[in-house]
Amino acid sequence: MVRRLRLISGLILFCYVLTHLLNLVLGLVSFDALEAGRAVFIAFWRSWPLTGLLYGALLVHLVLALYAIFARERWAMPTVEALRYLLGVLIVPLAMLHVLGTRFAHEIYGVADSYLYIVTVQWAFDITTAIQQTSLVLVVWLHGCIGLHLWLRLKGWYGAVAAPGLAFAVLIPTLALGGYLVSGRDVLRLAQDSDWLSAVMQEANALSREQIAEVLGLRDLLVIGFFVLLLATVLLRLAWRFWKQRRGMARLTYPGNRQVAVAKGTTVLEASRIGGIAHASVCGGRGRCSTCRVRVGRGGVALPPPDADERRVLARVGAAPNVRLACQTAVFADCEVIPLLPAAAGPRQARPRPGYLQGDEREIAILFADLRGFTTLSEDRLPYDVVFVLNRYFTAMGTAVEEAGGRIDKFIGDGVMALFGIERGVVIGSRNALEAARRMAQHLDELNESLASDLAQPLRIGIGLHSGSVIVGEMGYGRATSVTAIGDAVNTASRLEALTKDFNAQLIVSAPLAGHAGVDLSAFASHQIDVRGRSAPLDIHVLDDARALPTGAVPVEAIQAKASQAEKI
Repeated sequence: MVRRLRLISGLILFCYVLTHLLNLVLGLVSFDALEAGRAVFIAFWRSWPLTGLLYGALLVHLVLALYAIFARERWAMPTVEALRYLLGVLIVPLAMLHVLGTRFAHEIYGVADSYLYIVTVQWAFDITTAIQQTSLVLVVWLHGCIGLHLWLRLKGWYGAVAAPGLAFAVLIPTLALGGYLVSGRDVLRLAQDSDWLSAVMQEANALSREQIAEVLGLRDLLVIGFFVLLLATVLLRLAWRFWKQRRGMARLTYPGNRQVAVAKGTTVLEASRIGGIAHASVCGGRGRCSTCRVRVGRGGVALPPPDADERRVLARVGAAPNVRLACQTAVFADCEVIPLLPAAAGPRQARPRPGYLQGDEREIAILFADLRGFTTLSEDRLPYDVVFVLNRYFTAMGTAVEEAGGRIDKFIGDGVMALFGIERGVVIGSRNALEAARRMAQHLDELNESLASDLAQPLRIGIGLHSGSVIVGEMGYGRATSVTAIGDAVNTASRLEALTKDFNAQLIVSAPLAGHAGVDLSAFASHQIDVRGRSAPLDIHVLDDARALPTGAVPVEAIQAKASQAEKI
């Protein structure tokens, strides 16, 4: 709820600032255009419903900002976070006089705060207020844009609009300040006429000296009050930390038996920062991104249950029951945690991702393919030629797999491993695997034709297809991390690919995969083989040419009925 309120209030304030700056852009045209835009701006934002909404959002945002300061265990933070905090603090003293000199003066003293009056006061009487106004525009806009960036970078579509968004973020304040400067230049010229200056002040019912003194005194009082409130928040934070430490300490154990002792009630993320342990946190610990998630081991039962916001984020990434957000999980007893993402994880890892990436048992189809005799073919070739031919081969095979709906798992030497049906199930995965084998054979023929002048003999491949239960997940280290599968079914598929040499065939399909695909392969040679790790023999179908695979699926029941009839005969 706190995060949602901070976001909504921030968006309301950003909309106000944006419309204000768009109004200032009209200063590039004329004062009349500027005032016409102001009439629309005032009619909207000074209506009582919008006034209540605006000042309510301002109050909520200020209170939540102070709460965020209070809630921080440590002040070490990324540069962009520190800049956002600094800009937020600067907004109050910079904006106070502007607010009091416009809306407050209008409501209390009856000042007609037109743009002509405001620009005249700022440029003709006290140029320092013009400088302050310019600074305010830049500070408020940059603060808002940083907040938007930190929120939107977690969205999958943000990368596509980031560049135009940056251009927009630069263009708006540039044009607005341009309009303000042009208006100021015109005022300085017109203010040379004292009669004109007096007429402007009289028409606006300008503040008297006594009223100006009252406004400045109120500004000073409010600014001092703000900094006293800020200081009180920091002191309260220090007192709260001291009180927590008196409640006792909890010890967190990280991989490598690294241990960090922290006051009870400290979050896991803050504990990582206290202990100098690198820990991913794209959103800065606000519970939005999920990149700080940890797997909880020993002592996890003592952790408080996740709240609704944390459960929603964990569900978005398909987290396991023993996974928690480090930034939202406070520890009150010794606990063992394992960060699940590298410390350098970025916004991509924060976006919704399939749950199986963290590990899941699924029944899928697996394809292994390997070039035959390529070592002999490459013996007398230059390294450049070998790499060229292999890349052409990998492109052809990879295209065939992806066209058929599969996922390239890895290239191993001159071999290929591909997975099918991770998301759509083993039936569709098995059909797609057969289609991939057929396309690979076709693409290989096309490749041989294009490389006929470069190869002494055409390239040949062996393909093994099998389906079964495997463990699927994102595995590896650093940049070598990828989605892969492990299990007996993977080893069996690799074994079938190797057997294509013994049978002098291009493709071997296991009976379980053919059954899942609903494809009748009884017209091809069938054998039983013993596979290491399996107690029962495995039925296989051997095809000399993968292009001969039938294209239509047959119901599994029909295949079984045909096999049963053959046994009776």
